[in-house]
Amino acid sequence: MMFTNFLKIACRNLINNKLFSVINIIGITVGFSFSLLIGLIIYYESTFEYFHKDKDLIYRVVSETKSPNETFFNSGATLALKDAIINNSNFEELGSLFMWQPNKVTVKKTEKTFDTPKYVVFAGQDYFKIFNYTFLAGNAINPLENESNVVLTEKSAKRYFPDLALNEIIGKTLTYDSLEVTIAAIVDNLPKRTDLVFQEFISWPTILKSRYRKLVEEKNWNLTTSDSQLFVKLRPNANLEDIQKLFDRLTRENRNDLVLENSITNSIRLQPLLDMHFNELYQIHNWQDKRANKSLLKNFGLIALFLLLLGCANFINLTTAQATQRAKEIGILKILGCSKQQLITQFMVETFLLVLVSAVISVALIDTLLIVFADFVPEGLTIDFLFHSEILIYIFILIVCITLLSGFYPAFVLSKYKPVKILKNKFLVSNKKAIPRKILTVIQFGIAQVFIIGALLVNSQINFMLTKDMGFNKETTVSVYQPLMARNLNNLKTLASKIKEVEAVETLTMCFNPPASNNVFFSDFTRKTDSADITKQMRFLFGDINYLNAFDIDLIAGRERKHDTVKEVLINETALKTLGFNKPDDAINEKVILYPDTLKIVGVMKDFHQKSLHNPIEPLVLRGDWYNAKFSQFQMISMKLKPLSGGRISEVINEIEKRYKEVYPNTEMKLEFMYKTVEDFYNREQKISKLLKWASGLSILISCLGLLGLVIYTTNMRVKEIGIRKVVGASVLEIYMLLCKEFIILVGIAFIVASPIAYYLVNQWLNLFTYKVSLSISNFLIGGLIMILFSFVVMSITTLKRANSNPVNSLNFD
Repeated sequence: MMFTNFLKIACRNLINNKLFSVINIIGITVGFSFSLLIGLIIYYESTFEYFHKDKDLIYRVVSETKSPNETFFNSGATLALKDAIINNSNFEELGSLFMWQPNKVTVKKTEKTFDTPKYVVFAGQDYFKIFNYTFLAGNAINPLENESNVVLTEKSAKRYFPDLALNEIIGKTLTYDSLEVTIAAIVDNLPKRTDLVFQEFISWPTILKSRYRKLVEEKNWNLTTSDSQLFVKLRPNANLEDIQKLFDRLTRENRNDLVLENSITNSIRLQPLLDMHFNELYQIHNWQDKRANKSLLKNFGLIALFLLLLGCANFINLTTAQATQRAKEIGILKILGCSKQQLITQFMVETFLLVLVSAVISVALIDTLLIVFADFVPEGLTIDFLFHSEILIYIFILIVCITLLSGFYPAFVLSKYKPVKILKNKFLVSNKKAIPRKILTVIQFGIAQVFIIGALLVNSQINFMLTKDMGFNKETTVSVYQPLMARNLNNLKTLASKIKEVEAVETLTMCFNPPASNNVFFSDFTRKTDSADITKQMRFLFGDINYLNAFDIDLIAGRERKHDTVKEVLINETALKTLGFNKPDDAINEKVILYPDTLKIVGVMKDFHQKSLHNPIEPLVLRGDWYNAKFSQFQMISMKLKPLSGGRISEVINEIEKRYKEVYPNTEMKLEFMYKTVEDFYNREQKISKLLKWASGLSILISCLGLLGLVIYTTNMRVKEIGIRKVVGASVLEIYMLLCKEFIILVGIAFIVASPIAYYLVNQWLNLFTYKVSLSISNFLIGGLIMILFSFVVMSITTLKRANSNPVNSLNFD
C-alpha cells in the first residue's frame, strides 16, 4: 500500500514538472542507449567460440620470429611439429589443417563450375575430435581417414547440390582444379560467432597429390607458413610450463646455420582458442572479416560511460536545484510522520520511474542505433541479441546502477531538510550548498569540451595523413592481382600486353607489391669496406624496370636497372645512410652482398613511405625478378592512368576487367586503387574520429539541456529581483549578463580544466605516429568557442525573455 502511494506521488511529480522530466529523460536515454549498444557489441565479440564443449582446453599453435630489428608473428606452425609432440602426455588430440585456395571447383555429374571456393582446407581426422561438429549425413566415424575424401558443411553442400537431399549428396564427386574427391560426409554449419569459418575439408592424405607434396614430406623445422595450422586439445591435467619448455627445446635443437648466422630466433607458443578473436598479433581464418579491436571497444565504452555520467549529473543538478520548490512538500510529509527512510524511498521511486522510461526508449531505439553505428557494429549482431538472458540481466543492472547513481544523493539531501525551518519560511539554499551543483556543471561542460577539442585535433591528424605527400603517385594508380593459386609469369605478361591496349593506361609495371603495402620481405644486406663489413637489414620491393615510372618515384642518382633479371638494385635514401654512404653518387656501382649473390647498386631513389605514418621510412631495396624461371616474384600489374572524370573511370575498369577475363576466365578480378590502400591504413583512426564527433554532439546536447534547466530554474527564482532592477533603471543587457554571468564563468572554468586533459590524451595518441601534426592552440580556442556559443544560445532562450518582461507582472505580491 505504501509503495503504491509512493508510485502515485512519483508519477504526479514527474507530470507536474514536465520540462525537467523531459530534460532528465533525454540525458539518461542518451547515456543508456550508448551503454546498451556497447554492451551488445562487447557481448557479441567476447563470446566467440564459447559454444565449444572443451573451449578452455583447446589451443592453436602459433609462431614468433625475432630478427635483430623486428619481431614477426605467424598464426601457423611448422609441419614438423606434430610428429615431434604426438606422443607427449600433455596432449589429448592434435588436429592439422592446411589452408588452400583453389581457382575453381567442378561438380562432376553436372559439369557445373564454381569459381574460387572459399575456406577450403586439407584436414586430419583429429580435427573433428577437437571441435564439436554435428554430422548430418555420411560417415561420422572417420570421414577424413582415406585419400580423396571431402567433408562439406551443409552450406557448401547446398551450394553445389541445391536440389538434392543431404543423404543423396554423399558419394558425389567434386573436382578442385585437377584434384578429384568424393563427398564422404556433411556436417552442420558452426554458429555465427566463430572464426573457424572452414567450409570444405579435404582429407589430409590427399595433400600428397597436390602441389604441396614436397612441403609436407620435407617438414622443414625452419619453414613456417600461416597456411599450416595446428590445433591441440590438452588433457585436463596438462602442464603449460612443461609444454613451453618442450617447444623451446625443439626449436633450439632444430635451428639451421642460416638462422644462426642472421641472429634469428624462432619460437613456438600456444594461443588459447578464446584469445583468437581479439589478438591482433595473429591472423584469424576469416580474412574477409574486420575483426574486433579491444582498444576501439574500450574507447567506445568510455564514451558511453561519460555520456551516462553526464545524464546522471544533469539529474542530480536539476533535482537539487528544485529543492526550494519541494521544501514545503517535504516539510508537510515530515510533520505527518514520514521518516527519512520513507522520503528517500519516495525520491528513489521517482528516479526509478524516470530511468525506466529512459530504458524503454533506449530499447526501442537500439535497432536504429545498430544502423547508425554500422561502422562499429559487427555484421552478425542483430536486435535478436537484445533478448539473450545475459543482455536482459545487463539491462536490469544498468537500470539499478543509474537509479542509485542519479537518485541517492538528491534523495539524501532533500530528506535532511528540517520541517520547522521550512514551515517558518526560513529555508534557504545557501551558496555553500550550491557548490556541488557548480562542480557538476563544470564536470559536464569539461567532458563535453574534452570531446570537442579531441575531435578537432584527431580530425586534424587524419587530414594530415590523408593529404601528406607519400613520395609516390597514389591518386591515379591502380593495381590488378593475378589469381593467388594461378601464378604464372607468362599469363601475367599476356595480361600486361592486353591492358597496355587500353587507351587510358599511361604506363604499367609488373611487381609484387605497390610502394605502400604490408610487404614483409626483408633480409640482411652487406657492404664490404676497407675497415669493416656493414651488415644491415633491408626491406625489399620486387618490380620491373617500369616500376619508378608507374608510381612517379624520383631517382636522385644513377640509373634504372637494365633488365628485370639482371642482378642490379636500387636503394632509397634511408638505405644509403644505413650502409654508410655520405652522398647518393658514392653508392653508384658499389658492390653489396645479398647472400649468396653479389649485386651492384645502380641508382638511389628518393625516400617514400612504405607503410602508414605510424612507421618511420625504412631502408629499402628495389630488385627485379631474378629467378623467374623457377618462381616469379611478380604477382600483380600496377598501372598509372591518365587523368579521368568520374564516369570514365568505371568505363576504364570495365575495359581492364574484360581483358582480365580473357586471361583468367573463371576468376573474379581483384582490383585496388592506391589512394584507397592508403586510406585503409587509417581505418581505425577514422572510426575514432567519427566516434568523437558523435560524442561531442551528444555531450553538447546533454550539457546544454542541463544548462537550459538550470537557467529556467534560476530565472524563475529571481523574478522579483529582475523586476526591481528594471524599475530602478537596469537595461536588458545588464539583466541578461546578471543572469548569465555565473554560467559563463562555469563554462570558462570547464574550458581551463578540459584543455590540459585533452592535450594530454591527444598527445598520447599522437605518439603512436612517427609523422604527426603539432598541437595548434587554435583547435583549443575553437573548441572553447563552440561550447560558449552553444551556451549563449541556450541561455538566451530564457534569459532574454525574462529580461524583456514587464516588471509589473514580476512585482505582483498577491
